[in-house]
Parts: sequence; C-alpha cells; structure tokens
Amino acid sequence: MKKIDFTDLDGKVLRTFLTILEENSVSKAADRLGVTQSAISHTLAKLRQVLGDPLFVRSGQGLRATERALALKDPVQRVLDGMRALTDERPFDPLSEEITVQIATNDMPRELIFPQLLRRARADGVRLRLGFMPSGVPDPELLRSDRCQLMLTPLPPDGPDIFQKLLVSSPLMVFYDAERRDPPADWAAYCTSDHVEVRFPDGRNARAVMRGVDQSQIRPPTVTLPHFNAIPAFVKGSDLISTDTALMKQGPLAALDCAPLPFDCQPVSIYMVWHQRFANDPAHRWLRGQIAAIAATLQA
Repeated sequence: MKKIDFTDLDGKVLRTFLTILEENSVSKAADRLGVTQSAISHTLAKLRQVLGDPLFVRSGQGLRATERALALKDPVQRVLDGMRALTDERPFDPLSEEITVQIATNDMPRELIFPQLLRRARADGVRLRLGFMPSGVPDPELLRSDRCQLMLTPLPPDGPDIFQKLLVSSPLMVFYDAERRDPPADWAAYCTSDHVEVRFPDGRNARAVMRGVDQSQIRPPTVTLPHFNAIPAFVKGSDLISTDTALMKQGPLAALDCAPLPFDCQPVSIYMVWHQRFANDPAHRWLRGQIAAIAATLQA
C-alpha cells in the first residue's frame, strides 16, 4: 500500500481546495487562480488520495462538496492563516514584492481612488495587481473566505474578526439634468419625482445609505440599475433624478448636474474594511496607507 504523506498538503494545494469549495467548479477555480483546468484536476486528485475522500462529486453542471470537504473548510482556512502569519514580521520594501489584491467595492470608490493609486505605484516601480468585484451591501464572508482582501463600502460588515477605517464622508445630493428640470424644492417634490435607483445582486438597494428619513414616502423607482455608471445615460435628457454622494460628481456622475437634498439627511461615510488575517501584513499595511492618503485628498 502506498504511503500517504501529509506534507503533500502545501499552501498552494490547500488554497486550491478552498477555491474549488467556494466555486463548486473546476473551470471557475482555474480561472480564479490563473491556472489550467488540468492543474486543478491534478491537485484535486492529490487531495483525494491524501485525505481519503472524494471531496467533490458531480452535480448538474458543477460539483457538490461532500460532508468531509465541508467539515474541512474552517480548519484549512486556519492553517492558511497561520502560514500567512509567519510572514507578518518580514522586512518589506514595496519594490521587492509583487502585491496582488482583490477588492470588493462599487463604482465610485473604485474610480476615484484606484486609477490614481495604480498610476502612482507604476510610476514608482511598484508591481501592483488589482482585481475588483462589486460589493453591493457587503457580506463579511467575502473577507473571511479570502475571496477579497479589502472592501471599500459605506455599509461595513460587523464581526470580531473584521477591521475597518473611516476613509471619507460625503453629503448626499440630487443628480439631474438642468436642461430638463430644476432640482426638487422640498421633501414632497422629492418624494413625487421619478427616481433612478441602483439595486445590487442580493436585492438590496443603494438607498440603504439614506439615514434618518422615511423612505416609504418616496415614489418607487422608475428605473432600477445594477451599477452607478449606468445612471447618467438615463438621467441625461430626462426629468429623472438620482440620489448619490457628492463624491459621485468627481466620478461616475460627472456629466450630471447636482444640488443638495431639500431635507436633512446624514452624510455617507466610506470605510476601508479588511479581515484580521491581514492586520499585520506589511504589504497590506502599505496598501491601506496608500489608499487612505488618496482618500484624504478627495475631501481636501
């Protein structure tokens, strides 16, 4: 009988296991990890041999995790976090490492902060690779599962293992086309206007950031969109309005006119959020510092 060696389970093998578990697909795991499907299949075969379990079985167009695979998720993540922590005190020079990060954020923080960050990094010779996913109303499991390493959001998730830092605050504004209409003059006019609204894939909408107002009085949206970049195409040349932060004028909604809300409403704060596994990582600390410095200029 062939001897089973647990040391075959290195960090790359364990990361592959978690990725297959999260994606329920060999092809999607390969795409996410930037390797071939045959490489994923080879790693999965090694895992099955060492762990003595099929781990995943065919189910429709994808894979279904066995009970053994599901039970291994948290222990494997803890092992990877422990391995990562071994490098927390390493000497760090941003020019000596390639820094790769997956970021969950919506249109405005992505467009206002990260193009500038990437230009600065490239000018300084820093090898920075950025990947993005929409955050919507973010789920802390995105961070816990390491599907992303950083979030920028006005609705930071809670948890004892979740860290956050306030980046910027911005008042909410009405965006409209001044050639077609005036901004609403009062609460009643605002409520009866035709609205464009962003709704995220989980069904929740961007109005979640409006605090201290009775949203039940606001007319249901005329147009519901999946992201903020689509708003100008619908508002321009129409009497529609959209409610978004003043920072949007520097980013996705630059083509529209804007005016203050005709009623009191709390400003929106944007937070940077990360998991505790990255709290002491020197590359992650460097990146967070760069993001915070750029965000500070948005309110200067």
